[in-house]
Amino acid sequence: MDGHTAPEDRRAAPVSVRIAAELRRDIAAGRLRPGERVPSTREITRRWGVAMATATKVITTLRQEGLVRTLPGVGTVVGESRPAPRTAPQGPAAPIRPGERRRPGAAGTRLTRTAIVRTAVGIADTEGLDGVSMRRVAAELGAAPMALYRHVPAKEDLLRLMVEAVFAEHPPPEPAPEGMREALAAGARVQWRLCRRHPWVVPLMSIARPVLTPSSVDHTEWAVRVLKGHGVGAPEALNAVVALTGYVLGMAAQVSDDTEAAHETGLRHAQWWAAREPELSRLEATGRYPHLFAYTAGPPDFDETFEFGLEGFLAGLEARLRTAAG
Repeated sequence: MDGHTAPEDRRAAPVSVRIAAELRRDIAAGRLRPGERVPSTREITRRWGVAMATATKVITTLRQEGLVRTLPGVGTVVGESRPAPRTAPQGPAAPIRPGERRRPGAAGTRLTRTAIVRTAVGIADTEGLDGVSMRRVAAELGAAPMALYRHVPAKEDLLRLMVEAVFAEHPPPEPAPEGMREALAAGARVQWRLCRRHPWVVPLMSIARPVLTPSSVDHTEWAVRVLKGHGVGAPEALNAVVALTGYVLGMAAQVSDDTEAAHETGLRHAQWWAAREPELSRLEATGRYPHLFAYTAGPPDFDETFEFGLEGFLAGLEARLRTAAG
């Protein structure tokens, strides 16, 4: 009788519970060893055909049980602890009784808007925007998800606060360098460093529909002011700033895509290129690309390429603006 009811119980359990149980069994059996990456939320959505919210709940459950942990630049990996044997699927967490206090976060963090935003930024830095949800942030802080809404009304507001927070930490240089090209280069490098530190911000800062916050708009105001101080008219100044921002974001998108791919595959930039060595060798052996393969300096260096392109872009931009200014 019991042997017939167990499968029914498993089918009746929420899908997030079933997926968590499957990963838990893999960890217990050693198929996923300590330090190895577990499937990311995006991989869970593809493999099991579930929504991102469900995938996030799976990872949150395993993290709360101490089975996985997050490593910056790597993703979510198996921790050192092993799960205890289970005879039935884990159900939803027991409700908190009146007067009972919920367990505080690992660091005893008080629930504030600043703490919520800082935690969300940390998750995004490690796992990308897909890892950020109100439920996930609440789990990291040891709070009930609904408690967050007293400080942040919706996820859209959280994303806006995250953008504001990282831009506030990377203000444009003051005072601005004296030369036009030097000043624009200094501002562009600040934005580049921001995007390198927080690649998730790039898709939120599209030129067409950016997330507008005071500290992000400060960069545009600063650059227009710099150009007008060098005699550039307002229309030309704004076009120049938008074009320069487009260059920075275009290069930063490569970093953002590479970081997202690293989250998904576990292969960092150099590792991915090293794995392509057999393909590159076959292409070189064809003899069709003698000029390309004459340059064998290794995989692209984002910072080096950014600086090379920035110098050329600003040289041409400065020449055009000075001609327009007469």
